[in-house]
Amino acid sequence: MSLSLENLWKMSDVELLAQYYEVRRQHVERKFARDTQRARLDWLKARAFAGSSGGVTERKNAIDASEDLARKGQELREMTRDLELLRADVAVIAMMLRLRGAFAPTDIRSDDMSDSETKEEGA
Repeated sequence: MSLSLENLWKMSDVELLAQYYEVRRQHVERKFARDTQRARLDWLKARAFAGSSGGVTERKNAIDASEDLARKGQELREMTRDLELLRADVAVIAMMLRLRGAFAPTDIRSDDMSDSETKEEGA
């Protein structure tokens, strides 16, 4: 987070709410980027699996041994870590708003909850 807790506490309610929506926007943008990368990685793995020869085990081992796919997987894990830090920032700012008794945003959902809802809707 670019702001310390002390600076957040000193902000007016309007400034704090604006900061909340800015951090929330960043979270949504990075989540979209992470999900896009995840889908791209899955597609690359599927293409490599279909394009290789041999049995299922040999194909899976070839995919696991691919340095390019491993590097992309590491990038995806780093993106997920950054996303988790942003989600924590959103939660901290929302908590500050609730402690002050100001208007607390009600659209806060965890990634786990939104992912499970998406799975239920898609089924």
